[in-house]
Amino acid sequence: MKTRGLVLEALGVVKVATAAQLRDLTCPGTAGVETVRNGCKDLELSGLVVSAGTTSRLESGGRRVTEKLWSLTPAGLEAASHALERPLKEMGGTARAAAASGAKHALRVTDTLAAFVQQPIEPTAGPVAARSSAPPPQRVPLRGRPPGLGPLAAWSTEVTLPTGGTFTTPAKGSLRADAVYALPGEAVPLLFVEVDNGTETRAEVADKLVRYAKFFARTEKPRPDQGDRKPRRLWRTVWTAPENEPGWGQPDSQPHPPVAIVFTKNMGPEAMEACLRGIADLSAPVWRGTWNGLPGKDGDKDGYRTFGDAIPVVVCRLDRLQAEGPHGPIWWRYGRQRGGESLVAALDDANRPDSLAAYQAREKERRREREQREAAEKVAAERARAASCWACPSCGRAVYPDKWGRVRGSVCSKCEWAAQAAEHQAQEEAEKAAEQAEYERQRRADGWLGWLPGRH
Repeated sequence: MKTRGLVLEALGVVKVATAAQLRDLTCPGTAGVETVRNGCKDLELSGLVVSAGTTSRLESGGRRVTEKLWSLTPAGLEAASHALERPLKEMGGTARAAAASGAKHALRVTDTLAAFVQQPIEPTAGPVAARSSAPPPQRVPLRGRPPGLGPLAAWSTEVTLPTGGTFTTPAKGSLRADAVYALPGEAVPLLFVEVDNGTETRAEVADKLVRYAKFFARTEKPRPDQGDRKPRRLWRTVWTAPENEPGWGQPDSQPHPPVAIVFTKNMGPEAMEACLRGIADLSAPVWRGTWNGLPGKDGDKDGYRTFGDAIPVVVCRLDRLQAEGPHGPIWWRYGRQRGGESLVAALDDANRPDSLAAYQAREKERRREREQREAAEKVAAERARAASCWACPSCGRAVYPDKWGRVRGSVCSKCEWAAQAAEHQAQEEAEKAAEQAEYERQRRADGWLGWLPGRH
C-alpha cells in the first residue's frame, strides 16, 4: 500500500517513468524493481495508472532491455493531486501521448529530478516469492547518497510560463519549464530547471533564456483594490520567494529566480566546454547585467554590475549531478570564472566579484592601503626632516631646511628676524641722527637768524 502511494505521488510529479526510475525516485533501497512494478500493476487494475508505451536501454554488458512506460490516467491524476495536496488545474496533463512515442525527453527529465532529489536509501523488504524454498538473495550493502534538494513533492514538471496571455491560455511563443523546485524558507527557495538532451542548437537554448527573461519581467494586471501599490511580478503571484535577501530583489542583486540547465548528452570534455561557452555567449544579455565603471583615485579603473533584469544561470552535467548531488561542486554560474561550485554558493550574489558589495570591499581595501601609504610617507618625511636639522649658532634652537633656501649652519628664523629688526632700528636711528646733525649745521650757518621760527 505504501509503495502504491509513493508511485502515485511520483507519477503526479514526473508524469511518465519506468519502474526503475520510480524505484530511484521513491524507494531506492529495494533489492529490485519488482516491488515498484507490482505497485504499478496494482494501480493499473484500479484504473489509476496505465502503461501506454515502452522504451529501451542498453545495459552495461551491451544487452538491450525494453521497459514499460507508466503514466497516470485522468482518475490517477486526480488521486495524485490529493496525495500531493495540489489543485487539479496545476497538475498538468497525463503525458500519455508522450509515453506512446517513447517519451525520451520526459525520461531524461525524470532522471534529472531523481538526481536533484537524491532520495535517501533505506533498507526495505524485497518481494516475497510464494512457495519458494530458495534462500533469499544476498543483500548488497547500501551505498549512501549525497544530500538532495528538497522532497519530490516540492517539484513540478512541464510548468507553463506565459510570455503573453495567461497561465491557462498562454500566448504563442510561451515556454514550459521542464521542472520547477519551490520550497519557501530554504537556502534555495525557487529554481527553474531546463533539461538539454543535445537535440536543440545553442541558439535555441539561448532563446529559451530570453523567453524566461520576458516571463520574469511581466507584472500582474493592476486591480482597483491595489490603490497605489506597485504591481507584483507575475511569477510572484504563483511562487513565493524572499524580497529582501541577497539575490531576491535588493537593488544590487538579482530580482529574478535562477534557471539551471542540466546537460544529459554524453560528449567529450572539449565538446561540452564549447557547448557551455557557446550558450553563455549567445545568452549574455540575459545574465550579464549592466557594468558601471568608476575611476579610482589612484588612476586605476574599477566598477560593479547592476542586475535589474538579469537572470542567474547555472549549468552542470547530469552524470555529475547524479554522482555528487546538487550540493556538490558541479555548477558553473554564467558570468563567473569557470569552476565548480555548490548550488547554494553559485546562487549566492555575495560571491560575485563584480557586485556592488565586492566593489565596495575593494574600494575599502584600496582606501586602507592608501591611508597606510600616506601615513608611512608622513613618518618617513618627519624622520628625514629630523635628520636634517642643526642647532642655531645664536640661540641653540633646532633649525630645519626650508623652501627659502636655509642652509646648514645658518641661524634660526627667530634670530634672523631679531637681527633684521635690530639692523632696521639701527638704520632708522642713524638716519635720524644724520637729519639732526644736518639741522644743527644749518642752524649754525645762519647765525642768530637760525633761531627764528620757520627758518629751517
